[in-house]
Amino acid sequence: MATGEGNQLAATAHHWSGREARLLRHALRLSVRAFAGYLGVAPRTVAKWESGGSGTVPRPDTQAILDTALARAHPDARRRFDLLIRQSAEAAVPERAPAHYDYDAWADDLDRTLAGLGRQEFPQARLLLDRWLNRFEPNSNDTRGMYLYGRSLRLFGELQQDQGVIQGPSSAQQTYRKALRVFSELGTARRVAQLELQLVVLEEMAGRLDTAARRYESLTTDERLSEHDRTRARLWVGTALSKRGLNESATRHIVPAIRSFESMEEPADWSIAHQKLALAHRGAGELSAAGRAIEVALSHPVADTPMHRVRLETAHAHILLSDRATTESGMTLLERCARTSKRYGLMHQLQSIGGIRRVFERA
Repeated sequence: MATGEGNQLAATAHHWSGREARLLRHALRLSVRAFAGYLGVAPRTVAKWESGGSGTVPRPDTQAILDTALARAHPDARRRFDLLIRQSAEAAVPERAPAHYDYDAWADDLDRTLAGLGRQEFPQARLLLDRWLNRFEPNSNDTRGMYLYGRSLRLFGELQQDQGVIQGPSSAQQTYRKALRVFSELGTARRVAQLELQLVVLEEMAGRLDTAARRYESLTTDERLSEHDRTRARLWVGTALSKRGLNESATRHIVPAIRSFESMEEPADWSIAHQKLALAHRGAGELSAAGRAIEVALSHPVADTPMHRVRLETAHAHILLSDRATTESGMTLLERCARTSKRYGLMHQLQSIGGIRRVFERA
């Protein structure tokens, strides 16, 4: 190292606080997560330093890690760090604190949004989310604000998904990716994995069934996810395979998922899994088994919301339409599902119903 660079290092690294750590991260042009990996510390540790600013002083051993990180940085990064330090000193003003937000009110609105989405009250849910997404300015120093921002993005993605807006520049896919970047920077691995799972759901909804099945399969053993989410991934492997026409393979995934949901005492997912099993049996031409499975789902309905009602009744109608003796009843039920979907703006469901209707009208 040249003498000039050595003097520069001595001048800029004499003291480390959260402020200097943040400036080093910016100089290295790394995210919080990448910077944590560069230092060999947890992302939460970096976030804590930065949220504390000048008032947070890392432990002596960590000060040495930061010294080493600066010393091994590329000369361009060290020059950027020196410039940032000088600009901060010359400004001679306190660091700008994050804007004040009523985080308790925000969290309450997200709870209301979740309830509204469950009832398919999309305009109200959109209003609550826009209130915060349009007001909040993302700031990596504001850990709590960023967490609520990430949750808001995820719920907005779910709203778009339920309405069938799954691809394009203003879609669930893009919104989930924004949320994934937020939670990656915050270092919340479980939230990141859940969003990766949601993105695979969109792949399935878009008809990329082979890709979806493979990605679901990889998530069935992902330790970042809870046992419940891993089991849902297993169920969805079966769903994708069933849609692909590989119904026997599908049941080999769905039946173990049913057993797991039962052992975990998850009645809603247990019921939905029977609905999926019924469709797999129908696809295999096993109408008696399909009838038994759908009767289980009908006898143990999930929460009575428009979305769940439409999904269950559409599956029931699909099975009824497969038997000449019940075709008329199946078409009547399918028409009712179409009216409900249209009323609540469940556009993806409406498209699926249209596809089923066209198949049986041609038969």
